[in-house]
Amino acid sequence: MASHDPPLPKAPPASRRLLARVRDVMAGPGDTESRLRRIVAIIAADMVAEVCSIYVRRAGDILELFATQGLRPEAVHRTVLKVGEGIVGDIAANARPFALADAQAHPNFAYRPETGEEIYRSMMGVPILRDGRVAGVVAVQNRTRRHYTEEEVETLQTVAMVLAEMIAGGGIGGARSDEVRGGGALAAKPHRLAGVRLAPGVGMGTAVLHRPRVALQRMVAEDPAAEHERLRRAAAEMHGALDDLFSAARLGPNDAHRDVLEAYRMIAADAGWFGRIGKAIDGGLTAEAAVQKVQNDIRARLSQFDDPYLRGRVDDFDDLANRLIQHLLGEVSTRRLRALPEDVILIARALGPAELLDYDSSRLRGVVLEEGSATAHVALLANALEIPVVGRTAEALARIEPGDVIVVDGDNAQVMVRPGEDVRKAFGAAIRARAERRAGYVERRDEPAVTRDGVRITVNINAGLLLDMENLHEFGADGVGLYRTEIPFLVRPAFPDVATQRDLYVRILAQAKGKPVVFRTLDVGGDKMAPYWDRSGEENPAMGWRAIRVALGRPAILRQQARALIQAAAGGELRVMFPMIATVAEFEAARTILEREIERERAAGRPLPEPLRVGAMLEVPSLLFELDALLARADFVSVGSNDLLQFLFASDRSAPGLAERYDPLSPLVLKCLGDVVAGAKRAGRPVGLCGEMAGRPLEAMALIGLGFRDLSLSPPAVGPIKDMIRSLDLAALTAFLVNFVPDAGNSRREALRAFAAAHGVAL
Repeated sequence: MASHDPPLPKAPPASRRLLARVRDVMAGPGDTESRLRRIVAIIAADMVAEVCSIYVRRAGDILELFATQGLRPEAVHRTVLKVGEGIVGDIAANARPFALADAQAHPNFAYRPETGEEIYRSMMGVPILRDGRVAGVVAVQNRTRRHYTEEEVETLQTVAMVLAEMIAGGGIGGARSDEVRGGGALAAKPHRLAGVRLAPGVGMGTAVLHRPRVALQRMVAEDPAAEHERLRRAAAEMHGALDDLFSAARLGPNDAHRDVLEAYRMIAADAGWFGRIGKAIDGGLTAEAAVQKVQNDIRARLSQFDDPYLRGRVDDFDDLANRLIQHLLGEVSTRRLRALPEDVILIARALGPAELLDYDSSRLRGVVLEEGSATAHVALLANALEIPVVGRTAEALARIEPGDVIVVDGDNAQVMVRPGEDVRKAFGAAIRARAERRAGYVERRDEPAVTRDGVRITVNINAGLLLDMENLHEFGADGVGLYRTEIPFLVRPAFPDVATQRDLYVRILAQAKGKPVVFRTLDVGGDKMAPYWDRSGEENPAMGWRAIRVALGRPAILRQQARALIQAAAGGELRVMFPMIATVAEFEAARTILEREIERERAAGRPLPEPLRVGAMLEVPSLLFELDALLARADFVSVGSNDLLQFLFASDRSAPGLAERYDPLSPLVLKCLGDVVAGAKRAGRPVGLCGEMAGRPLEAMALIGLGFRDLSLSPPAVGPIKDMIRSLDLAALTAFLVNFVPDAGNSRREALRAFAAAHGVAL
């Protein structure tokens, strides 16, 4: 492992003696509660504390006192706290330790008279973590004022990790997973689960539950040096296995997902991660127990953040921890080799990208996750492999049994569990029809998108990965109307330098084969925060420090990206677009930075882009009031319909309850977009639209009727949109729209649908 070897063992700490005594009790006779009573006595004596108490988390987020040494015995099973109540409840709520010299002075102190704890002043408590979830709290108390050391906190955390396995094994907490899953008659009924779309598409197959966790039989180490050596060997084996896995993955000839897999590989070699595991081994744990302890700590800590990038990295560490434990125990996963159904729907709490590759992608029809985010590595990989994924499906593991028939509808972010025969037939027919339509779209890809009355419409794709560039040619798109440059930033642990960015942009332009590419500059922030920038904890990040605000606040970022784009163009055409422009002043400031980089390259004697076109995304409603001024300065404008609509209606587009409340085909939206087209026509500037509206045939038809001649959409939508355009009589549609666009009233969706039916428009 070279420089990534775990550290050598240190001198045995006091915690090893305590762990050995706890292990002896766990292996001894008696039921779980009697052993817990002996364990609290041992902990209290070893840590020189008058009190040691264990609280176990029960159903309903209740913490019940299960065992104590020092508090009144009658308080056991009688004293309960809600998660978040008191110091013990705070430890459970935040999954973090407390060490207080004067606990009673703390604002969260909650007195329970039945315990008799009023005579105790100092308190130290740590969460009992298992799989990153809080199973309880173990706490010690002292009568006198005592300042607990970091070593004492670490020792208690190590003991708590061992207790977690004992509590789970004894089934004394809330309902166990197997109890929850035993749904009786209810389990046989069809069910629908709602979630969030992480990767589009529709798939149907048999549920296969992803269970990567290996039960640990040995927690306490006899020989730390031997455990460090086991860790070294297992880590080396894991890295070799990952190399084999990635080289065999079906990712296409251009290695498009190098960034995703390399980022994962860098996490796997993280010296800090191995250092923490080594420290846990020094504390007296076996190598596998140390890996699990560190992963529990990581999951508990990072799960406190709402940032989707951080939460996605939790999944990567979960994946790696499970792999490392399997190598330590000699139980390396054989999921790729085992017998699987012909059509697999994978069900999991979360997945790392390598775990997805563990399964035969030729059989994988969909994935259902209880967690997940659109920026997670597994979501990016699934998109490239065209595997539909629905994430954040609460209770998926509780509701779905192995062998259940499952439909994953990634387009509509829903999962059908055990659907009836009629539903299965309907989805099966839809999936077959979808495949047939796709084949037809590919056959017709070279036919231009021209209306029946001879108007040419430019149909571009939105892209964000090199693999997306294959779709540019497969579906016959005219170019890339929106290349999201932020994805390589999001999947890397460090900011990519100019050379790295330039090489990527060169490859993108090469794969475009002369077709135009519009590069959107870095759009991070909101739900797309890079790992190496500070997170401000904004309450409303979608309208916070993101996109052009980040670039102007840290101009070196934009300067380096502009320099890389200019060098990549190497004298050819370059189209650059700035995101989330709210004022003309912001556009001018961004363009000035770009022009300075042009001058810098000119002074260096390097070839300059020819032609250079600089545009702005119209996503913020304030820019509508400066549209004429913007059009006088920008070479083109592209409407970002997703953000523009959510800001127009003050409606979070990711909120399920608001998804259908505001219709993009309402007169308000149609008038707004029509005014944008009219302004661009007056100024003689091209205007396009990129966003979900452009990818739906009915909405795209309305956009073309309003005057848009340039649409950019997701690659799978190119075929349906081109078919719609070729069946459209534009003159008839334009005349139809004039009659009702200015009017107030409800959505014009049904009226447009009726027009399409009457005029033979292919929707």
